[in-house]
Amino acid sequence: MAKRVVKVGLVQMSTVEAPQANLEKALAAVKHAAERGAQIVCLQELFVSPYFCQVEDAALFDLAEPIPGPTTDAVAAVAKQLGVVVLTSLFERRAPGLYHNTTVVLGPTGAELGTYRKMHIPDDPAFYEKFYFTPGDLGFVSVPTPFANVGPLVCWDQWYPEGARLTALAGAEILFYPTAIGWHPYEKASHGAAQLSAWQTMQRSHAIANGVFVVAVNRVGHEGPKDGGLEFWGHSFVCDPAGVVLAEAGTGEETLVVELDLGRIEEQRRGWPFLRDRRIDAYGGLLSRYLDQGRR
Repeated sequence: MAKRVVKVGLVQMSTVEAPQANLEKALAAVKHAAERGAQIVCLQELFVSPYFCQVEDAALFDLAEPIPGPTTDAVAAVAKQLGVVVLTSLFERRAPGLYHNTTVVLGPTGAELGTYRKMHIPDDPAFYEKFYFTPGDLGFVSVPTPFANVGPLVCWDQWYPEGARLTALAGAEILFYPTAIGWHPYEKASHGAAQLSAWQTMQRSHAIANGVFVVAVNRVGHEGPKDGGLEFWGHSFVCDPAGVVLAEAGTGEETLVVELDLGRIEEQRRGWPFLRDRRIDAYGGLLSRYLDQGRR
């Protein structure tokens, strides 16, 4: 198969309370990735602030911003300067009282190439996202860029094979998951290794089942009360269409740059033709919440 190569950058970082400081750190990392040859760079989920969804506080809606707005303007300027694509996660203020967890794909001219609003919204201890975010209404999308077709998804989406499948069916060659996931510190000793393994395994399975590359970009550091809060585990990684991990970060701040041969998609799908063998005539049950026997 002919090689068609693209380099992706993953920015894994910690955050502080000052949004401007986080933005400047992220932009510096984008520049560093571009200097190393990255053409598409992905930032972590909600990178301009600490992960505020640990509490329900209406005052935190003030963190939200419109699109276009300060964050997208700043990232677009750097994307244009460097000639790269940047997947940019932010807390979107769509209208008064209407907010989304959104990823904007900004192109090498600084233009907005596409937008995705997080579809699956969790509500768990210290992950109270339903308080802040309206579920996405743009569907699952593939965004053409000069370098590859990218499929933006966000964090909790990564547990749902339906989202990965529909994004791949839309033409995405690389699934990108900006993420904020970590341990409750009191659970780390008993469940930490299993939780991390499950997170990696699930996303590798999306790559295998759909014959695409997967890029997961997590944050790092402890946020919240010292005797509680969340410890974000990092381990941002890239895997190929066979689920092979090509590169993986540790638990500290790190910027990865990874070369992907997009020709591997065709090769993998010829050998394991899952898309060919799908029984699309038999999947109507997926539109039901649960297949109760004799009930609706």
